[in-house]
Amino acid sequence: MRAVVQRSGPATVQVDEEVVGRIDHGLVVLLGVGVEDEDEDAAYLAEKVAHLRIFEDADGKMNLDVQTVGGQVLSVSQFTLYGDVRKGRRPNYMAAAPPDKALRLYEAFNAELRRFGLHVETGRFGAMMQVSLVNDGPVTILLDSRRGF
Repeated sequence: MRAVVQRSGPATVQVDEEVVGRIDHGLVVLLGVGVEDEDEDAAYLAEKVAHLRIFEDADGKMNLDVQTVGGQVLSVSQFTLYGDVRKGRRPNYMAAAPPDKALRLYEAFNAELRRFGLHVETGRFGAMMQVSLVNDGPVTILLDSRRGF
């Protein structure tokens, strides 16, 4: 499972001009599910995201997590994180999980974040979405449950 985690100010996700998810500040998480991923991957990444210390403390050091700063999470499913472009110019998505498995693990990831006490807003799985955010810092972290980062 892969995640692109961005520290964010206001962020929204829209489907057909309807806002389906909105946060004031916190984390925007773009989440991709791989064909080999299981429930353990969702739990691992949710724990990492919930406790990432990427918000500044009073001394200006990145030392606080999203819950400590009163932030929320905007979680958006994004299978394109598994796009393989090593051959040619058109991405191959063979490593992305099929939709039924991806949806189940995306929902498990979000449920785990909520279990940590976080307010989680989401996009709409499988829909064409427009994500808008103010990347604060900018701070962007890549996480991969299979590569240990």
